[in-house]
Amino acid sequence: METITGNLSKGEIVSSSLSDWWAGQLSNFTPLNVALALLAGLLFGVLISLVYKKTYHGVLYSPTFSLTLILLTLVTAPVVMAIGSNVALSMGMVGALSIVRFRTAVKDPLDTAYMFWAITMGILLGAGQYLIALVVVVCISLIMLALSYIRFRNPNSYLLVLHYDREAERDIESELRNTVRFYRIRSKTESRNGTEMTVEVRIDHKSDLVGSMLDIEGVHDATLVACQTEAGA
Repeated sequence: METITGNLSKGEIVSSSLSDWWAGQLSNFTPLNVALALLAGLLFGVLISLVYKKTYHGVLYSPTFSLTLILLTLVTAPVVMAIGSNVALSMGMVGALSIVRFRTAVKDPLDTAYMFWAITMGILLGAGQYLIALVVVVCISLIMLALSYIRFRNPNSYLLVLHYDREAERDIESELRNTVRFYRIRSKTESRNGTEMTVEVRIDHKSDLVGSMLDIEGVHDATLVACQTEAGA
């Protein structure tokens, strides 16, 4: 009888421990709160991604980076919820993140700002500050969309590659002065077959620059390649 009573006591202790553990888990956050934070993170992440796509002025738009912005918002929210007010857990999380090394280089500084924006939204959602998160995402979205219509950037930059005879160089320079707003010779190679010249040009309106170059006598071919300079064209 004592053995049966002892077994029952152990079972009750295990059951009580499991109940306490489950209650402690639910006291930190409930599945409903997690689902709500993830749903809000998805909506806000998609909004940030759409604003990024609308305001992007680079050469090649990357859909993968837009998905990364959504994922950053989704991942950050539950991490902040798990940390809560636990100082030891937060210090451990900082230590774990400090050993992570990202090998992907961010070419545009503005992309880094969008990543911080997505992380900030995840932090606000994880902390349960839904109203602040809503105000922040709406205000920043409107500001970025408004700034995208203001010409802070230089006109679009291109590289014009020309193959021509030496006699046509004067006509080429004259056409460049009359057609483009700014041009700069990047490289020039002369050979027995003619001359190859690479020119950086900035065009603020649509113009058939390649066609006008091919109309010059002595120009064999012309190629226009989009580029992105450090100035942010």
